[in-house]
Amino acid sequence: MIPEKLKLGDKIRVVAPARSLAIINQENREAAKLTFNRLGLEVTFSKHVKEIDDFKSSSIASRVEDLHEAFLDKSVKAIFTSIGGFSSNQILDYLDWDLIKANPKILCGFSDITALNHAIYHKTGLVTYQGPHFSSLAMKKGLDFTLQYLKKCLFEDIPFKVKPSTVFSDDPWFLDQENRNFEKHPEIKAIHSGVAEGKIIGGNLCTLNLLQGTDYMPSLENSILFVEDDDMSDPQTLDRDLQSLIHQKGFSGVKAIVFGMFQKKTGLTENLLTQIVESKEKLKDLVIVSNFDFGHTTPRITFPVGGTARIDKLELTIIKH
Repeated sequence: MIPEKLKLGDKIRVVAPARSLAIINQENREAAKLTFNRLGLEVTFSKHVKEIDDFKSSSIASRVEDLHEAFLDKSVKAIFTSIGGFSSNQILDYLDWDLIKANPKILCGFSDITALNHAIYHKTGLVTYQGPHFSSLAMKKGLDFTLQYLKKCLFEDIPFKVKPSTVFSDDPWFLDQENRNFEKHPEIKAIHSGVAEGKIIGGNLCTLNLLQGTDYMPSLENSILFVEDDDMSDPQTLDRDLQSLIHQKGFSGVKAIVFGMFQKKTGLTENLLTQIVESKEKLKDLVIVSNFDFGHTTPRITFPVGGTARIDKLELTIIKH
């Protein structure tokens, strides 16, 4: 079930299923809102989006109410999360899946939102989107590529090829918007070359793994896994988290793995990533490519959870989104 695409003049709603919008300063909130306006979108905010507790989040009841209201509001065409965090999976037991299924629309976010995206897809069949948060669009530099792919995925309904950006950044842009460090983007690498097509599952690996053994974990059959992690990870953590996913029922149906960009603090070099892959017998027949623009670096593509992708050697195409 693919939600209706966005068009000029549409209204979006900002919700905070993980961390509160309150942790974003007013200047960046206004900058993000202006970027959405330039895309031709009207920005509205949920009732409790700035509520904040000792965990930089808000009550489960507030988050659930805001998400339900956003889906129920017929004037709202897309829902964007304020930012990621740690606590999206807290609300899953309280969501009304029938309500969401009856009111399908775009939900976009990444990082901790990976849990929410996949739970909604699995419980309702609604395709969701791993892409920028509301706060991500406050960025002043390095945003063009991100916006290009957001529009390809959320405004258009034709297949699109994913090309690498020319440069990338791994700096805390929100601390100093003017002094940014952009470097040459590494080449797309085929750890195992080949051709594969399947439904897209994945995003932030440690968050996806929170769903293992629950009623919210989607099937891995006939899938292409998109895998990234943030700077709280390291090579050993990625290794065991990937192994945990390999142990899941249905992993034998995985067709390919697409690795995103990893932050420098992880210490995960191309050589180490290759070693991790080659150490796992169940990955030997999979098509595996790396260095695509999704994850916690800048810029990033938007891709559909539950959509369809095709890999042909080093070329990635998002087919159904």
